[in-house]
Amino acid sequence: MTTTVGEPRPVGPGRQRLHEAALRLFAEHGISGTSLQMIADDIGVTKAAVYYHYKTKDELVIGVVAPFIDRVFAILEAGQARRGRRGQIETVLEGLVDLIVEARKLYVVAAIDPVIAHLHEIHPRMREIAARMQDLLAGPDPDDERRVAVVFFLSGLVGPLGDESCRDMDDDTLRGLLLDIGRRFLLQRKAMRG
Repeated sequence: MTTTVGEPRPVGPGRQRLHEAALRLFAEHGISGTSLQMIADDIGVTKAAVYYHYKTKDELVIGVVAPFIDRVFAILEAGQARRGRRGQIETVLEGLVDLIVEARKLYVVAAIDPVIAHLHEIHPRMREIAARMQDLLAGPDPDDERRVAVVFFLSGLVGPLGDESCRDMDDDTLRGLLLDIGRRFLLQRKAMRG
């Protein structure tokens, strides 16, 4: 059976070490600036050992972000299961903020690295997440203001996580602020009409 970029294999201890090293190096050097050889050197294995787990760097990146993608899907499903637009948005907002705060390093890497933009084009689950997130948060027939509010909030989430001025902020403070700002953008009465 051939594994494609869209089908990550199960994660065992060796693969987990590989993911941890890759994430650490991606956060330090960016995805583009991290080679498979750098990852192999970091965990003390040969490059061939990395290729045993992943045939390409794209497959490795998908393997690293796959658990994050799975959790975002679960958040979206929980939101869609709720009754009413306000409940749906609140569920997605809380789940997304919790996940992002918990996975700060991964989220910053996933949100700003150009390799991820490329993977959005070739990885169906990543495209599906973006479309479902927009649909759920913007709602049916969103006006221009609503669409801009959703995009502004989602794209703005990475700012405080990656900015030097916010790095010392503890998780509870950051979570509270992101939720407050998210509610202002996504749950205003005007934005909820329609």
